[in-house]
Amino acid sequence: MYTNIAVTKTPVADLMEVAMKVGDILRQKTARIATVRMNETVGIAAQLMRASNISALVVKDVVRTEGNTAVGMFTERDVVRAIAEHGAAGVNLKVSQLISVQQLVSCSSSDTLEHVRHLMNMNHIRHLPVIDNYSLIGVISIRDISAAFDDEVNAGTRSASAA
Repeated sequence: MYTNIAVTKTPVADLMEVAMKVGDILRQKTARIATVRMNETVGIAAQLMRASNISALVVKDVVRTEGNTAVGMFTERDVVRAIAEHGAAGVNLKVSQLISVQQLVSCSSSDTLEHVRHLMNMNHIRHLPVIDNYSLIGVISIRDISAAFDDEVNAGTRSASAA
């Protein structure tokens, strides 16, 4: 009537799943980071996003010359906001007029994807600059995180069906 289940003792380290890190995703992406300077116009930023087929740019400070200093993110939402609030003249606004440099939310390559997903949800953002040792090394998006989780689930499904 009852089935005996053999219980094997497995070291705790083997049971702990290794959480995926931001660096794991960055290694799979192209190294190019699309940026715009603070003093560029919304129109120029929009053209850069269109030319690269992306929806966000890292904003760099024009005054600071050392390293890759990110001061904010400029997204397609900022373009829409500029035009909605200022009409056609919105394309002539400076990028610096639309970003808040005091509120840069970023992550590091050693952060887990779960932590970064939480940061994005809490701050209502879809793109995060990745900064290691005060230097910009990449950008991660919610799409990158979603794809990584999907890949992990599919890999688990494949290995479970193979067993």
